[in-house]
Amino acid sequence: MKQNKELLHRIGRELLFFDGGMGTILQEKGLKGGELPETWNITHRETIVDLHRAYLEAGADFICANTFGANRFKFPAKQAGDSNSLEQIVAAAFENAREAIGRCAKKKECYIALDLGPTGKLLKPMGDLDFDDAYDIYREVVQLGVKYGADLILIETMSDTYEAKAAVLAAKENSDLPVFATMIFGENKKLLTGATPAAAVAMLEGLGVDALGLNCGLGPEQMQPILDEMLEYATIPVIVNPNAGLPRSEGGKTMFDVTPEAFAQEMRTMAQKGVWILGGCCGTTPQHIAALRAACSGMTPVHRAISKRTLVSSYSHAVEIGNSCVLIGERINPTGKARLKQALRDNDIEFILQEGLRQEACGAHLLDVNVGLPEIDEPSMMLRVMTELQSIIDLPLQIDTADPATMECALRHYNGKAMVNSVNGKEEVMGQIFPLVKKYGGVVVALLLDENGIPQTAQGRIEIAKKILKRAVQYGLDPGDLVFDGLCMTISSDSRAALVTLETLRLIREELHGKSILGVSNVS
Repeated sequence: MKQNKELLHRIGRELLFFDGGMGTILQEKGLKGGELPETWNITHRETIVDLHRAYLEAGADFICANTFGANRFKFPAKQAGDSNSLEQIVAAAFENAREAIGRCAKKKECYIALDLGPTGKLLKPMGDLDFDDAYDIYREVVQLGVKYGADLILIETMSDTYEAKAAVLAAKENSDLPVFATMIFGENKKLLTGATPAAAVAMLEGLGVDALGLNCGLGPEQMQPILDEMLEYATIPVIVNPNAGLPRSEGGKTMFDVTPEAFAQEMRTMAQKGVWILGGCCGTTPQHIAALRAACSGMTPVHRAISKRTLVSSYSHAVEIGNSCVLIGERINPTGKARLKQALRDNDIEFILQEGLRQEACGAHLLDVNVGLPEIDEPSMMLRVMTELQSIIDLPLQIDTADPATMECALRHYNGKAMVNSVNGKEEVMGQIFPLVKKYGGVVVALLLDENGIPQTAQGRIEIAKKILKRAVQYGLDPGDLVFDGLCMTISSDSRAALVTLETLRLIREELHGKSILGVSNVS
């Protein structure tokens, strides 16, 4: 635990450096096509130790254990006595890393990362791997990493936010180690499964990673515009580990053209923009890391002016609350809708999906999803409806339920950073919802009522808002992830209701400097 705290304390006080490529260098040293690099932990131990040592002596603060592809798909369970089991591979990886540290001529504080790469399979609904199975695959490796001495967990080369989420949850639920996550974007500024930098940042920050960023796929020059967009939204430390340029094939070999000196200068520019952790990926060598370290000599971390954005996201994009008017479609809610109630009872998912598509066509930016009926299994139905909606619609979803078990099931399996509907000033409700939002991320709709009901005055509602805000911060939530509902009451029964609501909205902005949301159907 002491080592973990020291690492987190150093971030932002000094620039820190990762190592460079592993697989590309092993290919140069004889790794054959189809041969798993992780097996070299056992069969070519000295080669792995020497490479780790070379990176340390080049100036790396972090070395990645050779575990990038170590999972049950590549290393299934072995019978007693068989070699190259998953545990043997991971154990050997950390033994080699520690041996390299012991042999390093430059003695300094350094850290060994458990390196977690993609499983190689797409998750449902785009592929056939279930989210919970992906979680279990990562859980196995995380537990082994903890057992054999990892100092941190690096989740890298992720092209799918959903797989990244499974890995992050596995890391955080099965260790107390710092968790870093880096994604692989194309030149179109999107992940393979479609996410923008803003969507990736929203989800990863919501899950509570300690640092996030980019790696692989592109060289440092091609990463600059993607980095610019990521820095616009990120409020936590940013990592960049590029390739040594774009790969090309020559004589059956993969080649990279960016020299150590050119690499280092591009990376220095990134440090000047506010990147705090820098390193390399495919094609980079100890010479690239040494040049990077030299180019950044004497630099201190640049602390950016950070503006917290209130973001909800789907698997593809983020929607900012407060920048412009956001419309939330609320047709997928059984209250007062006999046809939707019947569809839920009959498992008529097609009708529900059509409701979603109609709202998308009408210009909704988010979709509210409420499936609460007393006679159905709400957690199961919520999971099914949410998953099916995300397979055909890329709008972010608002998870709408009064049942904490349904809320947790939905937040755990949602691909993105959801909107959460809702919390209020009742202590019991805040105690149920805020811990879930802290764990899984989300933007919370805060209804301005409490155990005493709905205040008749705007100031009374603002006092509840202040109470909710205070409790949210105590649970570790960012105030920017609260959106306050001033409550619009039926005007036909109280002619002053609209004025109280409008005054509440003014006070939310002027006193709390907060964001607001309003259901306007009661205006009529």
